[in-house]
Amino acid sequence: MNGQELLRTWVEISRGAAKHNYDIFRGLLDKKTRLWAVVKSNAYGHGLFAYAKIADKFKIDGFCVDSIIEGLSLRREGIRRPILVLGPTMPAQLPAAEKTQVALSASCMEDLVALAKLKEPPEFHLKLDTGMHRRGFYEGNLPAVIKFLKTKPKLAARLTGIFTHFASAKDLNYPSYTDMQLSRFQKGAERMRKAGFNLVEHASATGGVLINKNYHLDAVRIGIGLYGLWPSKELEVQLGGEIKLQPILAWRAYVTEVKKIKKGEFVGYDLTERVLRNTEAAVVPVGYWHGFPRALSSIGEVLIRGKRAKVLGRVSMDLLVVDVTDIGVKVHDTVTMIGRSGKEQMTATYLAERAGTSHYEYVTRLNPLMERREVA
Repeated sequence: MNGQELLRTWVEISRGAAKHNYDIFRGLLDKKTRLWAVVKSNAYGHGLFAYAKIADKFKIDGFCVDSIIEGLSLRREGIRRPILVLGPTMPAQLPAAEKTQVALSASCMEDLVALAKLKEPPEFHLKLDTGMHRRGFYEGNLPAVIKFLKTKPKLAARLTGIFTHFASAKDLNYPSYTDMQLSRFQKGAERMRKAGFNLVEHASATGGVLINKNYHLDAVRIGIGLYGLWPSKELEVQLGGEIKLQPILAWRAYVTEVKKIKKGEFVGYDLTERVLRNTEAAVVPVGYWHGFPRALSSIGEVLIRGKRAKVLGRVSMDLLVVDVTDIGVKVHDTVTMIGRSGKEQMTATYLAERAGTSHYEYVTRLNPLMERREVA
């Protein structure tokens, strides 16, 4: 342990793994297709600023965020590449988008009416609902959209893109719903072209990019894949032999205490686990506040000195107790909650499955207050 180390726990983001994943996806696309990194929700827990600054050096084509707040935060951190807000924006926040050149999305007539009230509307994209049934205009709504835009030339001039989102592009063997969505989207995009709008068309996230080049269009929005995680087990099985993604995130902490627990004693809140042997235990200063799920009580694992150590008892708000019998652990040894330690690896996917959730949820719930460090 570095004598100057102040933190008990932190997250590492690998620059090398990030570049590896970027190169893989860039290689799957035509040169004319734009690659936008989806950095919403604190870059899926990887750190909005930490990851965006790395990707910016790769000369990525742009970034997608969920909110204008995230977009403005990137601008304050010096990111100058195009930014598109995928989620809704409250009317009071609209003027800030134009001032900072952050593009918004409009998914209903109320959005268009609010944008039209501005003296200087920001750039925006239309979102179509082609079968996800969340945000978005239906293709049948577009005549009214076009009619409205024709009466608002200043607003119409700021419309630069049209997009949709696939609901189930996660399996090579079941493309029918995605194909249906693409067909609906293409009809909507064609309607806009015939009305005189020349728009950037985009539909694919990571799964769509991996499944079919026909889904790539003018731009793609890649999130989970750039972080080295697969959008589904099916695609990992189907394509993992030829495409090698590298997780870019490791989560680590230090052991802060090592103690002996006698056979038959209980560990943690509610007396849910009793040790069945004389046990050596290590205290790790992370808990469910940091993002280690309470659902991993008594079944979760961490890595210490390249070996697996099982969680004992309840996961507390700020502490774990793990079984390190026979590992030979000392205070200030490094603990790995996600990542590699020696020859062993603890993946977010594995822990998420044990916790009864998805790796998407697991990594996005890593507390944003934990420091993200760029490493080689």
